[in-house]
Amino acid sequence: MAPSTTVPSTSHVEVPETLLKKRKQTEKAREERLAKAAEARKNAKAKRKVIFKRAEQYANEYLNKEKEQIRLKRAARTAGDFYVPAEAKVYFVVRIRGINEIAPKPRKILQLLRLLQINNGVFVKATKATLQMLRLVEPYVTFGEPNLKSVRELIYKRGYGKVDRQRVPLSDNAVIEAALGKYDILSVEDLVHEIHTAGPNFKQASNFLWPFKLSNPTGGWRARKFKHYVEGGDHGNREEGINKLIREMN
Repeated sequence: MAPSTTVPSTSHVEVPETLLKKRKQTEKAREERLAKAAEARKNAKAKRKVIFKRAEQYANEYLNKEKEQIRLKRAARTAGDFYVPAEAKVYFVVRIRGINEIAPKPRKILQLLRLLQINNGVFVKATKATLQMLRLVEPYVTFGEPNLKSVRELIYKRGYGKVDRQRVPLSDNAVIEAALGKYDILSVEDLVHEIHTAGPNFKQASNFLWPFKLSNPTGGWRARKFKHYVEGGDHGNREEGINKLIREMN
C-alpha cells in the first residue's frame, strides 16, 4: 500500500486594513473623475448646441434686418421720399494723435475711453453723453458707425479679452464664458451680437474687450491729420466711412 502524502496547507495572507482603505479611496476617486469627465462632455455637447442655435438665430436676425432696410429704401424711393436710416447705436473710436500739448480735460477723457496709444480702437455706445465726450477729444480721434462685418472682423482678428488685468486671446469660448457667462454671453458670436446691437450688457462686453491694437492705415495717415475728415483730413466723425478705415487698419 502506497504511503499517503500530506499537502501542506497555504496560510491565508491578510491585507492590511490601511491598504484596503487606500485602494477603496483610489477606486472611488477614479470613479468620481470618470463621472465628472462624462458630465463635462455632456455639458460641453449641450453648450455647443446652444451656441450653434444662437448663431443661426443671429444670422436670421441680421438677414431680416437687412431685408427690412432694403424694403424701406424702395418704399421711400417709390413715394419720392428719402430713406433716413436709424441713428447709430454704436461708435468705433480710433485714436490718431499723441498727447503733445494736450489739455488736462481731453487727456482725462481719452483715459476714460481707454485710448492710451495711437491706433488704439474701442467700441462705445452712441449716447448724448458719449457724443459730448467725443467732441471734446475730436482733434485726437476719428470715429463712426461700424457695420456687422467690421464688428465681426475686429473681434475675430484683433480681439483680446481682459482677464485679471491680463490681455488674453479669444481663442476659446471658455475665456468669454468665464468672464461674461453671468450676462449670458457664452461665445464669440454672442459677443459680436451684444456689441453690434448695443445690447443690455454692452458696457460689460465692451469693457471686457481689450482696446484694439490696429496698424497704420494703408498708405499711412493723411498729411492733413489736423483737419476734420469732411475737410479732407482725418479726425472727427466719418459716419459709415469708418468701415473703410477699419479694413485698412485691421
